[in-house]
Amino acid sequence: MSEDFDSIRFKKRAYSLDELTLVPGARTVDPDLCSVTFTLGEKLLPTPILASAMDSVVSPQSAASLSRQGVLAVLNLQGLWTRYLRAEDQLAAIASSPDTDYISLMQRLYAEPVKAELVEKRIAEMKASCSLVAVSSVPQDVLGLLPIIEKGGVDFLFVQSTVTSTVHVGVHKPLQLAELCAQTSIPVIAGNCSNYQVARELLKSGIAGLLIGIGPGAACTSRGVLGIGVPMGTAIIDGARARDDHFAETGERIAVIADGGILNSGDICKALACGADGVMLGSVFSRAEGAPGLGFHWGMATPSPVLPRGTRIKVRSLGSYEKIVHGPASLDNGLHNLIGALKTSMGTLGAQNIGELQGVDIYVAPSILAEGKAYQSAQRLGMGSL
Repeated sequence: MSEDFDSIRFKKRAYSLDELTLVPGARTVDPDLCSVTFTLGEKLLPTPILASAMDSVVSPQSAASLSRQGVLAVLNLQGLWTRYLRAEDQLAAIASSPDTDYISLMQRLYAEPVKAELVEKRIAEMKASCSLVAVSSVPQDVLGLLPIIEKGGVDFLFVQSTVTSTVHVGVHKPLQLAELCAQTSIPVIAGNCSNYQVARELLKSGIAGLLIGIGPGAACTSRGVLGIGVPMGTAIIDGARARDDHFAETGERIAVIADGGILNSGDICKALACGADGVMLGSVFSRAEGAPGLGFHWGMATPSPVLPRGTRIKVRSLGSYEKIVHGPASLDNGLHNLIGALKTSMGTLGAQNIGELQGVDIYVAPSILAEGKAYQSAQRLGMGSL
């Protein structure tokens, strides 16, 4: 490999969250004194945790349950809940479908058009039962849905695609985020992206939050299908650096949200320490009692009619939303009491708030999760059970 090829094509070494570890210093703090509040737009949220806009994770009913735990749940406006009046029937069909048939079944089910009256109905249901209402749309549909979203009094609008670009070459004009942000008073959270340059451009558009992460989700197959993605540790660090540089130039601090690849409480701690202000979780909440996926979890791009980029995975129940978010934990692998674990980690690291957590030392340690854990791995206990 020539030096020119190496320097031009191979930009740098990138790190996943599994390869990083947080390093305690000389100071510790009582966990009860640690604050985990999170500012998104002008709203102060009680926790830095959001629930992904996936049909196996968020329904109007599960959004209400998550809201009671301080979690902002995001409803997918291109999901089954806006296509069918009784989406429970379609969810049950997906859950009972054999492994050989679920892709074709999903493609048929998601071919049903989104209905404006159901978008309005689902927003109203969430408005009646959630402290804050958040919805998500793909870029190509958001302008058509915007009048309904505004009329419904939505608090946050997520605009999501597998990869969000700032320059597009093609026949169809892409959504201009700056125009959307100027058109609505609703805070817009956009994504996803995974590098510094794109993050810098997106932060200039007037958005209130930026989603970081391409392909790390438990049910996502984009990395295999498309061969693209950036390990989450590096992606978050680059996104946070873009946020900090934007703040230094403008005085405007925009939230960075790590979206995907966050499996347990330790990953939450590491994502926030890498610079994220909040985290978006999918598979963890698909395991809750009452989750709409009925024991299964799938990606937003799984039902694509031409190129599915997600799969359906079977997940086991972890118990109630309360146990997952606030405990008490009866599991030893970081899947219960996410907030308790976060506060304990912060206290051990001497960080009283998320801003201080973002300043702790981080080591690159590729074997950190396996070191000394041979018995757990062999017996599928503790960290070996993940």
